[in-house]
Amino acid sequence: MQVRTRHTPAFGVARLLLAPGEAVQAESSAMLATSYGVHVEPKGRAGRGRSVPAVFTAGTEGGWVDIAPAFPGDVHTIDLDGTAGWCVSRGSWLAVTATLRADAQWPGFHSLFGAEHGFLEHATGTGSLVLACCGALDTVTLAAGEFITVDPAHLLAYSDETQARLRAASQSGPQSVRTGEGLILDFAGPGTLLTQTRTPRAMAAWLGR
Repeated sequence: MQVRTRHTPAFGVARLLLAPGEAVQAESSAMLATSYGVHVEPKGRAGRGRSVPAVFTAGTEGGWVDIAPAFPGDVHTIDLDGTAGWCVSRGSWLAVTATLRADAQWPGFHSLFGAEHGFLEHATGTGSLVLACCGALDTVTLAAGEFITVDPAHLLAYSDETQARLRAASQSGPQSVRTGEGLILDFAGPGTLLTQTRTPRAMAAWLGR
């Protein structure tokens, strides 16, 4: 799969170019259009007010799928070569090739979340991962021994060689490892982080949802 973007950074759209018979998974509500002949197969049933993933499969001549985030913002593609993975915030996936695997119970998360399912998933394999960014995208490259603290709501992804520590923002406030509420993340390099300048929760409140 090849990814071409347009209307970035404010209203990003990603065009997924598929080889003959190639499949990609994306949220069904993210689809804008497809070339004629692309087969769409929903995975499960949509609940009230929520979308479901769908598998888009190109025909014998290939095809394309246009997808876009629910909120104004950028789209960003991470290409994985199988040698390393990325830790990605749940809900930020826009599309993923069938050759990639997502694991919410990756052993590297045990020091962050214990036995619970946290607000991150780990992506491994070979292929492309398209992320939806709320607002503009910032890339932070940490040198060895360099540190940064990030609000989980503004975190999009980080390379899995980056060291991460989760702690409470305030001992008296509510905290949730499932959403990141009341928590902050400390990162140590070397590694790469992707952050977003807005948060989906704040954007939804601003739009009156």
